[in-house]
Amino acid sequence: MHTVMFVNLPVADIERSRKFFSEPGYTFNEKFSGESAVTLVLGNDRYAMLLQRDAFDALHPLETADASKIKECVVCLGVESRDAVDALVDRAIAAGGAPGDSEDLGFMYGRSYSDPDGHAWQIFWMDPAAADE
Repeated sequence: MHTVMFVNLPVADIERSRKFFSEPGYTFNEKFSGESAVTLVLGNDRYAMLLQRDAFDALHPLETADASKIKECVVCLGVESRDAVDALVDRAIAAGGAPGDSEDLGFMYGRSYSDPDGHAWQIFWMDPAAADE
């Protein structure tokens, strides 16, 4: 159905966002980045377009939510292991992210953090055998 995904998120400072997401190990697609946007690579053909707030506001006439005060969405991303969950979230928190909730259901494990703009990121692992059942 869909061939590519871009999640657009407003940010106050492009360079601050670039620095923050670099520290946990994310990379950027410079082809889709510029003065008012940086494109965070989430996987094959999956991206978060971090847009300077005024550029984000221009996308749609509705008022833009302040993610530090109102939860507008939670970006959920799967990783290959429980250890990968902990490693990525620990690096994000060390880079200045705010710790969020955690959940351990045995077959599924997740932790979350908020970036400097307040966007919620849920990192999770699910046991592939349990998912097949």
